[in-house]
Amino acid sequence: MKIDRRRFGMMGAAALGALSTQRGWSEVAQATSPTRFHFAVVADPHIIDEFYVKGSENGAEDNESILHTTERLISARSLINSLRPKIEQVFVAGDCFHNYPSTDYDFYFKHKTRIDNAKELFDGFEMPVHLGFGNHDYDVPKVSREMSHRLFAAKLKAKPYSSVDYKGFRFVHLNNFLGATWDQGSSQFSKGRGSLGEEQLQWFEGLLRDNKPTVAFIHYPLWLVNATEFRDYGLHPLLRKHRETIQLVIAGHWHKWVDFAHTFGPQHYVSAATRYDSNAYMLFEADSRSQKIKWMNADLVEWSTHYSKPYTG
Repeated sequence: MKIDRRRFGMMGAAALGALSTQRGWSEVAQATSPTRFHFAVVADPHIIDEFYVKGSENGAEDNESILHTTERLISARSLINSLRPKIEQVFVAGDCFHNYPSTDYDFYFKHKTRIDNAKELFDGFEMPVHLGFGNHDYDVPKVSREMSHRLFAAKLKAKPYSSVDYKGFRFVHLNNFLGATWDQGSSQFSKGRGSLGEEQLQWFEGLLRDNKPTVAFIHYPLWLVNATEFRDYGLHPLLRKHRETIQLVIAGHWHKWVDFAHTFGPQHYVSAATRYDSNAYMLFEADSRSQKIKWMNADLVEWSTHYSKPYTG
């Protein structure tokens, strides 16, 4: 059974109203069990450091927001850490930090940079944090993708793409920067478009053959990801083929809340960013026995904006 806002809206009015009260989470969230758990999603923290050059963004709003990314992620983290029953997993949908202050690999081991700052912030979560790559976690062509992967592995213990199984569900971090659209030597080079590459597509298809209930994270909204990459083979056909297995696809990048519903097969949401709003996080309850996922704070979202109402659980 897949979730969407219509089904969520059918929950009792009393339960929805409780979400904005001090006792909201404990009243609405069911107790943890061997098959039931809670997880959170955060997108686009954009952490910076002392080497960041102020005023280098596109416009006043971006220049203001980038200076508050650390405090806003800390605020979101504090709320997520405080919830009982506990959040058991956190997933970050890319743009963990904001660009690279140097093209020299050794620079990052001689200085404390935004990558180290991001690690300290993620380490402050009281539960495991799983990281995905965003476009600002790369700096193609100035910094090679290979260098970014080395730094992520050394500093953040994260792979370019990955999966984790937990209590009957599978969570997959896809990377839409590994295909031809982010290969400077390709005729398809266009950083505004995402693509996965054949190796990753085959890896993802292999996971889907297990028919395990799956949540997929990808940085670019599916609207920006090439539908096919090799003849008729690509991400969009895989999503449609396995729409009964993939319960949810969550992206970031746009920094605003968008509901694509089932345009691409599975339910697809774009998450707003903690860069702009410390309340921009998603809280879920999952139960593998019923194979259901419930988005617990969906009623607080202000759609097509950066913002959510405060959650005071």
